[in-house]
Amino acid sequence: MNAVRSISQVANLMADPKRSAMLWALIDGTPRAADELAVLTGLSTSSACAHLSLLSSAGLLRHEARGRKRFFRLATPEVGTAVEALASVQLATRSPAEQGTTLQIPLSMRKARLCGDHLGGEVAAALLHRLHVAGWLEGSEQYLSVSQEGKEHLEALGVFIDALAAGDRRGCVICHCSKWNDQGPHLGGCLGKALLRLFTQSGWVREQEGSRAVQLTPLGQQQINAIACLPARQAG
Repeated sequence: MNAVRSISQVANLMADPKRSAMLWALIDGTPRAADELAVLTGLSTSSACAHLSLLSSAGLLRHEARGRKRFFRLATPEVGTAVEALASVQLATRSPAEQGTTLQIPLSMRKARLCGDHLGGEVAAALLHRLHVAGWLEGSEQYLSVSQEGKEHLEALGVFIDALAAGDRRGCVICHCSKWNDQGPHLGGCLGKALLRLFTQSGWVREQEGSRAVQLTPLGQQQINAIACLPARQAG
């Protein structure tokens, strides 16, 4: 019953469109000032502060004082997960006009972001596409496996598929974890997790504290783009 009460209380707080807009504005982990959130949501500063106070009192937001301003951010990663999950739900009762409306992806998260234990964003979607085209992956849309050619290439990178499969029987899964994005699917499962670990350990990807956006180093961008990249003579 406690779980039911918690769902009801959180849903009630998020039901207000202005509060939902504030939570979405903070989805990338970047702290924003109360007056900035007021502008983003079309509220007066006093009205915005009232909404922010409710969200903070409920434990959904955390705030800190910087001089004379208060900056707000999502209190925990779980809050961001809940907001993103709700944004992904497609209601059958939505009007045609609403069904054609998509939420804008924060710029900081478009290129690369953390998506659970793997990499999401444009870079990850492009990588999955190249793995398909190069023949490193095979199988259906919802369940993929690594081809023999893919195993050989991935082992050269230091990713050993047989060892991964022994620890995770789910294999390789295309991850449609955010229907609000327009970046296309990206790779989840044990392979997605292993690749993120490789990118991080190699210094190609740097996580930012308190944010789901990640930074790609120039070398990282080059090296990740080179994975499963077919020679120009084969690409056509």
